[in-house]
Amino acid sequence: MRIVFMGTPDFAVESLRQLVENQYNVVGVVTMPDKPSGRGHKVHFSPVKEYALANNLPLLQPERLKDEQFLDDLKSWNADLQIVVAFRMLPEVVWNMPPRGTFNLHASLLPQYRGAAPINWAIINGEQQSGCTTFFLTHEIDTGKIVLQEKIPILQTDNAGTMHDELMKMGAKMVCRTVDLIENNEENAIEQFNFLPKNEELKTAPKIFRETCRLNTELPVNEAFNFVRGLSPYPAAWTEIRINENAEPIILKIFETEKIFENHNFENGTFVCDRKTFAKIALSDGFLLLKSIQAPDKKRMATEEWLRGFR
Repeated sequence: MRIVFMGTPDFAVESLRQLVENQYNVVGVVTMPDKPSGRGHKVHFSPVKEYALANNLPLLQPERLKDEQFLDDLKSWNADLQIVVAFRMLPEVVWNMPPRGTFNLHASLLPQYRGAAPINWAIINGEQQSGCTTFFLTHEIDTGKIVLQEKIPILQTDNAGTMHDELMKMGAKMVCRTVDLIENNEENAIEQFNFLPKNEELKTAPKIFRETCRLNTELPVNEAFNFVRGLSPYPAAWTEIRINENAEPIILKIFETEKIFENHNFENGTFVCDRKTFAKIALSDGFLLLKSIQAPDKKRMATEEWLRGFR
């Protein structure tokens, strides 16, 4: 089959690489337009674009997915099947174009955690398992019929970064198997409601913004611990600390913590440290011990290293 691949970040590159290296017929790639980023606002290519250029794959970068020129160019590739991994929401005129349809790889056990940040929210909510799902696109986002679904445990030592890498690798293999099933007319896609256990609450995975990442010090220890690892290493949980009442607040990003369960008399959110070896945040049922943090204009470092240099 003639395949068009659509994606942008690193998570998508692994699927594209598996398709190319296993000699699937990828006739074109669609990714986001180049945008300036970082210090100096230099223009950077998306990871998918870099891979496509390195492997001489035809490339489109539309500003608007309903643009007539883009639609004409896409149609000229004469794709049998389109694959979407970590891309934009497609209009029907795009996802309905190829005769074998368009399928998406989503990093959750659909219908749970529909939305932009499924890996983060599954960990934040303390789930013990996650996984990947391939499904056909339809009008409502993340609701189409499921082709494949696989599960993977979430360990207490996992964070968003480790789960991202595990699901990226697992998902790339699922993409190839999904193509094989479709090519052989064996996909047997199933409605999503069949995958939701009876009476189980449906959870969503909305986009994460800066204010979403602020640590709520009214949370108990377990929930605060999950919140931090669900946002680590990116975009990272953060909190404000004050050394005394008159001091300017210092914003700390938090990457790694440990749980301490004990009774104490501190007010929730109190920053407790010995100025040498440890720092912790008081919560209702104990403390969140800060292990790895980042202060403004500093690199990420162990908490004790930051304390040694901080006055």
